[in-house]
Amino acid sequence: MEKDLFRTRDHVADFDGYLTAYASRSAEARQAGPAVLDVAYGGSPDETLDLFMPDGAARPRPVHLFVHGGYWRMFSKSDFSFVSRTVTAAGAIAAVMDYSLMPAVRMAVIVDQVRRAARWLQDHARSYGGDPDRITVGGHSAGAHLCTFLLDSDRGKSLRGAFLLSGVYDLAPLQSSFLAPLIGITDEEVRSFSPLARHHAAGGPVRIIHGDQETEPFHSQAAAFRSRLVAQHVDATRTILANANHMSCVLQLDDPASEAGRSLTELLRPA
Repeated sequence: MEKDLFRTRDHVADFDGYLTAYASRSAEARQAGPAVLDVAYGGSPDETLDLFMPDGAARPRPVHLFVHGGYWRMFSKSDFSFVSRTVTAAGAIAAVMDYSLMPAVRMAVIVDQVRRAARWLQDHARSYGGDPDRITVGGHSAGAHLCTFLLDSDRGKSLRGAFLLSGVYDLAPLQSSFLAPLIGITDEEVRSFSPLARHHAAGGPVRIIHGDQETEPFHSQAAAFRSRLVAQHVDATRTILANANHMSCVLQLDDPASEAGRSLTELLRPA
């Protein structure tokens, strides 16, 4: 039987080992440095974010909003606290957000939550020593998909850049994947929430990144999305990480010296 190209567990040998690493490294990150946890950006219990502060950085500081992946149906911000290490090492505030999960809510709700979290950061960044004029966004897998909904009209133009790691940019193939009975992506959601069918704008560079060991859809969709952004006059680049799979790509953000860590640092510290 042919393996589902979107079912990550089928293509990453130590899938459960990565889950363990995410949790342990995130717990270490929450204990290691100054942080303000569970800050509400909305009224739902799911609408919170964790703020990780850099040591000794001049104020006001850049702010990076991170959106976790999990095919819109699993994980939480506490699984990805480790990404704060690269962000804070670059002298920026890391804001790692939570959102509601499918199928309890539909995709429109999650997209709205991401937009409201970004708006909350712009409105409240100064209260935490952040610069509302230097906000970047980043996400992994479904999180990268969700970040693209901040790259439209005035929202996109106000951002200093985006870091899209192992993203999904066309939802149609997922309708016939293992996700069908789990979240049931609808035809309307494919039409409304496929980034490859939308217009985008950005006030800074968009970095599209994925691993060389990821399955074919992550390669082809990344290439197609980069081409679409360039056609829409967005400064977009595509980078393929060496010796990296869908799970290890994001784990690189635990290390500022990694290939992904250096790329994010360059986005946060433009020359």
